[in-house]
Amino acid sequence: MTGIKTDSDLEQLGINTIRGLSMDAPHAAASGHQGTAMALAPLAHVLFTRVLRYSAKHPDWFNRDRFILSAGHASILQYAMLHLTGYDLTLEDLKEFRQL
Repeated sequence: MTGIKTDSDLEQLGINTIRGLSMDAPHAAASGHQGTAMALAPLAHVLFTRVLRYSAKHPDWFNRDRFILSAGHASILQYAMLHLTGYDLTLEDLKEFRQL
């Protein structure tokens, strides 16, 4: 990966990826609030990489932590994080965000 020199660069790439996904899906759907999800990207990155206990391979794990996002208009943030952390949510699924 060109341009990735430090852990900080890698973290910023992760945050920017979350922001990109959070921007694209609501824009394509003409529904949702990109600003909230983009603003929360650093928080979500820290929670999912350093704080929350979860297993994408075992989504029914009883002792997992739960991430509850009460702002429904920013739900793309949760979907983006599920996709990026390995849950069964594809990029194609994200492209169908609020399209049904």
